[in-house]
Amino acid sequence: MVKLGNVIIRAIILEFGKEELLRRLSNPFFFQALGCVLSYDWHSSGLTTTVCAAIKESLKPEELGIACAGGKGKFSRKTPEEIEKISEIFNLSTKKTEELKYASKMSAKVDNTCIQAGYPLYHHAFFFTEKGEWVVIQQGMNIQDQTARRYHWISEGLKSFVEEPHSAVCCDVKKKNVLNMVAKESKEARKICVDLVKEGVRRIKNDFLSLRPLYQKSLSEFLPTKRKSFVVHVLTMPRNVNWDALRKAYEFQPKNYEELLSIEGIGPSTVRGLALVSEIIYGSPPSWFDPVKYSFAFGGKDSKPKPVDRKAMDESIKFLDEVLNQAKLGNKEKLEAFKRLKSIVPQTRA
Repeated sequence: MVKLGNVIIRAIILEFGKEELLRRLSNPFFFQALGCVLSYDWHSSGLTTTVCAAIKESLKPEELGIACAGGKGKFSRKTPEEIEKISEIFNLSTKKTEELKYASKMSAKVDNTCIQAGYPLYHHAFFFTEKGEWVVIQQGMNIQDQTARRYHWISEGLKSFVEEPHSAVCCDVKKKNVLNMVAKESKEARKICVDLVKEGVRRIKNDFLSLRPLYQKSLSEFLPTKRKSFVVHVLTMPRNVNWDALRKAYEFQPKNYEELLSIEGIGPSTVRGLALVSEIIYGSPPSWFDPVKYSFAFGGKDSKPKPVDRKAMDESIKFLDEVLNQAKLGNKEKLEAFKRLKSIVPQTRA
């Protein structure tokens, strides 16, 4: 599977370049299809972690000019350290290396803190090139219903870490009443949160104390008439707020919501509490993508829909390897023939 992933990645880089590879990895349709081709579970959360792990193992930074840092569980916490090591191979400046580490940190912070749908992250893969372009593929798990949610990010075209930053958000289950502080509709709420922090902790504490009895009674009485249509009772006042982090934020005086979010200790409870105090504006539901269009090429590692045909997979690897080697020698005839194979694939409706 690592070998097949390697030749697919090399073929994309050879034909379209590293930038196009990043675009495809940020595309949930391509990523899901790649997982099916590599024979990983179609609907399982394991597809995300195993595909990223296979690609990471197959990449040779010094040869391809692209690498992956991070991974599942404890490996995700090694991302900053790995970024530094790979940046040395790419000869990236200290400034660019710090920018990459910041992108890794903020993408994880946003999906763990600003989108509160019950999916704490346990996987974080950070792909980046020798030019400093990057893609993040990370995933969270809902313990109650055992469903996973995958987040895709790409540096290309990214204008803000805190306003509609994703290229995709994918899940099998659409949750209701999701607090989404990075929605475009939450712009005013973000501004109010920053203003509250800059006024000091005492003001926020007073607001929290005044809201608690109202919450116990009915928050709908607190909100303006035009907002009563929102299901507000799910915005439970958090019991634990990081007051030390809020004091630090007050001393720092953040200029915007991104600066506020970047402060250590500003977590889900604090974000939720500030959002409630500022009369939170709910955003639209995240984007969801159904992978039903794709099927397995060689079978699945859990034997569904059929056991993996290792012989067929090895033959495909051998064929793709030969095509790539010939293309490197200047003979692109086989590569062109390979591209024409698309014409015999049955067309499906989008």
